[in-house]
Amino acid sequence: MSVDRLQPPTTQQRRTQVSREKILDAAVRCLVEFGYAGASTLKIQELAGVSRGRLLYHFASRDLLLIGAVHHLAAGRVIELGNEATTIIRVAQDDPARIDQAVARVWLDFHQPYFWAEMELWIAARHSEELRAALGPSERVLYQSIYGTVDALFGPVFSTRSSYQQVREILLSSMRGVALAYTFRNRVPAADPHLVYWVKMARELLSR
Repeated sequence: MSVDRLQPPTTQQRRTQVSREKILDAAVRCLVEFGYAGASTLKIQELAGVSRGRLLYHFASRDLLLIGAVHHLAAGRVIELGNEATTIIRVAQDDPARIDQAVARVWLDFHQPYFWAEMELWIAARHSEELRAALGPSERVLYQSIYGTVDALFGPVFSTRSSYQQVREILLSSMRGVALAYTFRNRVPAADPHLVYWVKMARELLSR
């Protein structure tokens, strides 16, 4: 490791990082509260409390800013969820109750702000070839991290079963679709009736 890497960040570097995070947080807030169409750079700049020059210094285009914002928040959630695999799920690695807890925990993450911000980008990408091109590669990287985190929640016994990848894909795809219905349904996620189906399916497939 070089000597430069051992040096603590300078005051200017810390300020730069703080301003970048303010911009990213403001962009996520805009996406969640105002949608893709309402997440203008002017609105983001206003919420972040930074100058126009500072915003453009970090992000050359609106779409790159919005994609970066969603993945900034999602990356933090992936780390938190990974840590929860050892703090929240407290049953033995081979106990079927672990499946129930893992399914329930993954489902709750589909109600975090970053999910709704991400969905705004997905919908907008349907009509924007440029946004699609920018979003695709970064989404693949993000979902590899999410897969690793979900694997940790299920634990090494169940995540190595032959049917596990099938279960993981069905859960994530189905949960995403059901979560979207919450735009017009007033439900408590933890009491959603689909949880029973997801747990039953996962138990049946992962017990083989």
